Order: sequence, then C-alpha cells, then structure tokens
Amino acid sequence: MSRLMIPILALLLSACGQAGKNVLTKPERPARIVSLDYCADQYVLKLVDRERILALSPDAGREFSYMRNTADGIATVRPNAENVLILKPDLVVRSYGGGPNAAAFFEKAGVPVVEVGWTPDIPSVMKNTQRIANELGEPERGAVVNTEMQHRLARLRKRETGQTALYMTPAGVTTGPGSLIHEMIVAGGLTNMETEHGWRSIPLETLAYEKPDVVAAAFFGSRTNHPDAWSPMKHPVAKAQLTQSEVVSLEGAWTSCSGWFLMDAVEALAGKDGQ
Repeated sequence: MSRLMIPILALLLSACGQAGKNVLTKPERPARIVSLDYCADQYVLKLVDRERILALSPDAGREFSYMRNTADGIATVRPNAENVLILKPDLVVRSYGGGPNAAAFFEKAGVPVVEVGWTPDIPSVMKNTQRIANELGEPERGAVVNTEMQHRLARLRKRETGQTALYMTPAGVTTGPGSLIHEMIVAGGLTNMETEHGWRSIPLETLAYEKPDVVAAAFFGSRTNHPDAWSPMKHPVAKAQLTQSEVVSLEGAWTSCSGWFLMDAVEALAGKDGQ
C-alpha cells in the first residue's frame, strides 16, 4: 500500500463513520466544488464563481466542452475516489464521472453529490438548469440562464416553408421523435424527416428517392467520432446528402449534455432568416 493511500483510507473511514451518524445535507452555498465530467463542468463553470471551484474534469478544456474558454486556469482532477477526496470538497457535481456507483460512494464518504441528469425536451432543460443552480447556491443565476433561453426561443421566427431536416452523424445514426435532437429541429422551425421514435441508422432506402432540405450534420469536424468501414455514411446515397442538401454543421459542444447551449444549435438550424 502506498503512503498516499494510508491517509486517504483514514479519511474514508472517518467520513463514512460520520455519514452513518448524521443525515447528509448539501451546503447552502458550497465553496469547494469538484466536477467529475465535462457535462457537469458546464454547469459549474456557468453558475458559480471560479474561487468556489476546486477542480474540474480533465475534459473541461476540450473542443467538445462548451465552456472550455472559461475553464482555462482552473485545476483538473481525475474522477477517482482518492484523487477527489484528498481535495476535501464540500460538493461533487457529476453526470457520468466516476462510474455508476460514484454518487453513493461519495455520499457514504460524507460528500454530497449533485447529479446533472438527462433531459428529453427544452422545457425540461430549463427545469434541470434551475434545479442545479439551486443546489449550487445560485438560484438567481439559473433564472438568468433560463430567461435568456426563453428570449432566444421567442426571437426565433418559425419557417413556414415546410422544410425538412435530417440529423446525421459520421457513424450513420439519426433520431426521430422522443429525443432532444428532434425537439431542437422542431424549435428551429423544421420538420424532422425521420418519423420513427428513438435512435436508428439513417434511412438509406428513403434517401434514395427523397432528400431532406437541410442536413443537421453532427460531429463531422470532430476528431472524436470516426466512422468505421461499415458505417451507413460510407454509402454513396448518404454521402450525396452532404452535397445535395443545405448542410448545417452542429458543433458537438452545442448538442452534448442537454444544456442551455443547445440554443446555439437551434439558432443555426433556424438560419439567419429564422432569427
């Protein structure tokens, strides 16, 4: 056992003992916040002051992190127990960081956890933002973010041309009703060409005789999403959509993590005439 692990284990045993005696409560205004993944990073960076952030995830400054510029200069930590607990946080924020048992583990160790969660539509994005802001001790900032979202939605002028859109990824995946991507397409004033619920392969048979007016192209400029040799996007019919339809490139940072920043994607889909 390393010398580093001895004080960490002692801290764990002590914290777990205390957690068993007392009901764990979140601080009203946490001052030592640790974020475990880049989805959690976005909310922490948007809603709290830098001096209250102990550490962000290692991905906070990556190209798919919307708040990457704000993350500059803030310490990062890997989402494992020993690295996090030695910082003595008073709050951990996560969506997936640390694995499925992370929340239960940290709470047993006496550290309260805010779970970011996932949302299926735009109203629930705003509700989720306010909930997280409340738990971070910044309800007013959450309200400001939501008010701005509402104003941006109100400024969008729905297209009346009946244009269709198809979401496409390099892996050849699309989505229909029941997903947040679908809600974004509709909010941008377009009709989703994919009518089947959930996520599925792009409809090559349909695309052979029917083309979308707009391709919502996701991740095509990213280094993190590479199609394999069997991807439907390798098919000539799929490739043709990227040259024969209007292409709106959606940055991964806009559409990941179900956050307020999806409005950038909605406005891109609406186009200049839709704003």
